[in-house]
This record gives sequence, C-alpha cells and structure tokens, in this order.
Amino acid sequence: MTAHATIRARVVNKIHEAEDIVSIELAAADGTALPPFSAGSHIDVEVGPGVVRQYSLCNDPLEQHRYLIGVLREPQSRGGSRAVHDIIQVGDIIPISTPKNHFPLTPAGRYLLLAGGIGITPILSMAERLSSTDAEFTMHYCTRSLERTAFRERILKSGYSNRVRFHFDADAAGKKFDLAAMLHTAPPDTHLYVCGPAGFIEFVTAAAKAQGWKDERVHFEYFGAAPQDTTGDQPFEVRIASTGLAYTVAAGKTVIQVLEANGVEVPVSCEQGVCGTCVTRVLEGVPDHRDHYLTEDEHAANDQFTPCCSRSKSPLLVLDL
Repeated sequence: MTAHATIRARVVNKIHEAEDIVSIELAAADGTALPPFSAGSHIDVEVGPGVVRQYSLCNDPLEQHRYLIGVLREPQSRGGSRAVHDIIQVGDIIPISTPKNHFPLTPAGRYLLLAGGIGITPILSMAERLSSTDAEFTMHYCTRSLERTAFRERILKSGYSNRVRFHFDADAAGKKFDLAAMLHTAPPDTHLYVCGPAGFIEFVTAAAKAQGWKDERVHFEYFGAAPQDTTGDQPFEVRIASTGLAYTVAAGKTVIQVLEANGVEVPVSCEQGVCGTCVTRVLEGVPDHRDHYLTEDEHAANDQFTPCCSRSKSPLLVLDL
C-alpha cells in the first residue's frame, strides 16, 4: 500500500447495485469517525496484497461514519475489480488511504453533471453536495440499459430526483441525450462536470470545445485510459540522475517495468496514467505523454511524466530519481 494509507477499514456492507456493479460500504475498523471528504474525492484501496486501486466516493460528503464506493467488473481486470467482486466480503479488514480530490467542485452559478456508466460515482457525490447547498444543477446519467444503471433507486428516492434524467442506449424510444442542445442552452455561468469511459468523456469535451466553452468551465476525471496505438513505438533510454545508470526501454515495455526489473522503485498504482501516483520529474528529454492525469499546460512544460504509460519522443530521458 502507498504511504497515504492510514486507515484500517472494515467492509460493513456489499450490495449488487446493477449488472456487473457492486457497492462496498467501508467504516473505520476501530469505530471512530472517518476523515471528512469533499465531493469528487477518491480513496486508494488495497484490494489484495500489493494491488492498490483508486475508487471515487459516492456517498454524501456530510457523512463521516462511512465511505461508499461503486466498482464495475472490468472484463480485462488486472486483479482489482475481480478482487472486489469475487474475494472481498463483509467483515473483511482492508487498508485504505485518506480521501484525495483531483476532481473538486468549483464555485459556479449553476452546474451540468454528466455521468457515463460507472462514472456516476463521483457525480453522485456532487449531486448530494449541490442539493444540500441549494445550488442550481441538472444531471444526466447515461448507461447501456436499465439493468446496468447503478444507484437508480437511490436517485429516484432522493430530494433532487426531479433534476436527473436517465438515458439508456438500449431504449430507442427513451429521452434522447441531446448533448449539443444541452451545451447550447446552458447559461454562461454553468460549469460542466463529466465522468465515465474515456470515449464518453472525449465526446463530451470535444462537443463543449466546438461550442466555445472555455477550459476552466469544463471539468472531467478519467477512470481508465483508452487503448493506445503502439505500432510506431521505438526504443529509448532512461537515465537515473542519482546514479548515472541508463536502461533501454524497448517497444512493448513500459518505463516502470524496466526500472522495476533493474531495482529502481517508483510508486505505481493504476498503470494507465490516470491516478498520478507515479508522476516523475524529467530533467532532460521530451516525454511522449500518454496519460489522462496531467493538464495540457503540464504536458507542454515537459518537466514531468507518468512512467507507467508514457514514453519518449527523444532518444534519452533523464529522470530525477
């Protein structure tokens, strides 16, 4: 577990929320109150020995007696979602981190919340917070079908249910998800928050950009990276500044894999360039950024990168390790 792990949590409930989605309710094992969190926060969860994954908190931020996460069973699971679905049970004690927030709500006149699939988890916490503060917001929740719509009953019973619209891919007669119209009619003081699969986020952010929405009004968080085209990857070298030792990163290998094989440890978690755990300072060279964590400005600066997935445009990268 990472250095952020400070809480021994007990699994107090596990519920089948929708097809391939379970929720896990966590409480402090010693019975004390949990550290507070803000809407959009996530926690690191050690779902198995050495297997750490990040999950958004989807309960009301006013609650301090529990953390609630929702987990989708991933077909290509590397051990995380499979462990949550098949191994972790009520009563288990698991290490978790204190909450961290890379997707916070910012002050705005009103909010447009868009969730795709399991991306509902941070959006749900935001809806709870905005509702409790009487903020102006609407929420659209897009899923493949009713059977895959997690937390639907909770939303329908909430005090903000009249602000939520459901959209199902399988329902041809259902209410159309007319993104262009939503963006066009949104008042200029509206901030957009979107979370879900990479393709959904890119569809939404591209549409917002096409309609002239400024970057500071568009907020998003990726759960996983889209597949990369690696056919043109070339080998390059990474040099460790503290030792001067250099290692070749072949096509088909990641920087993290090469460093690990040579005894150089870098904290890593998601291995997809989403969580930011492995961000490393670059002293020389030009990274080939393939993450969804750093901002466009941070990419342009080329002074840090995510060695779990990013590569190099230059023959050599010198790392501050």
